[in-house]
Amino acid sequence: MNKQQNYHEAAAHGFSATQPHDTVRTASERTRKLVTIAMLCAVAYVAMVLIHLKLMPAAPYLTYDPKDVIITIGGFLFGPLYALLISVIVAFLEMITVSDSGVIGFFMQVIATLAFAGTASLIYRGRHTKSGAVFGLVLGTVLMVVVMLLWNYILTPLYLGTPRTEVVKLLAPVILPFNLIKGLLNSVILLMIYKPIVGALRRSGLVNERK
Repeated sequence: MNKQQNYHEAAAHGFSATQPHDTVRTASERTRKLVTIAMLCAVAYVAMVLIHLKLMPAAPYLTYDPKDVIITIGGFLFGPLYALLISVIVAFLEMITVSDSGVIGFFMQVIATLAFAGTASLIYRGRHTKSGAVFGLVLGTVLMVVVMLLWNYILTPLYLGTPRTEVVKLLAPVILPFNLIKGLLNSVILLMIYKPIVGALRRSGLVNERK
């Protein structure tokens, strides 16, 4: 009895059966996903290393880089868990190569990115439309602003030794507008480049037409 006969007999008796070509297709899809995720991690890391924009003259130590745009694209393609995965990988690479903020900086990057990219990806997964993407990006920006205000208020005095009263003075004039501008830039850039990037990935066969 050959494999095709086994498949039909199993199906006739109500059992789950997987044909060989289905197994090959599943393995191929997993491989393409891994390649795409690795590529997004690499692009996000390079963007973080090469692009630094000073958005706040009063706080030149706060710089913008577009890695969250790339991470959010990954989340839009594969879901919020993959946004978390890419965020952790990129933040870890940043910590061991170019960052001087150590483990605290690692967690700060992951939390900020997840607040933005994870939220936007979760909303977009449930509302797979342009309006769903816009709503997710807006909500992600708001959540990122709130999270980073709380992070700076609670944790900055602890690991930098800065008096909390001094940190509070920076929240409204510096931390809030910086993260708001960061979220808006991320959103605008993503909406501009998402379709061209996904189109290129489709033509290369790395993602399917449903993405």
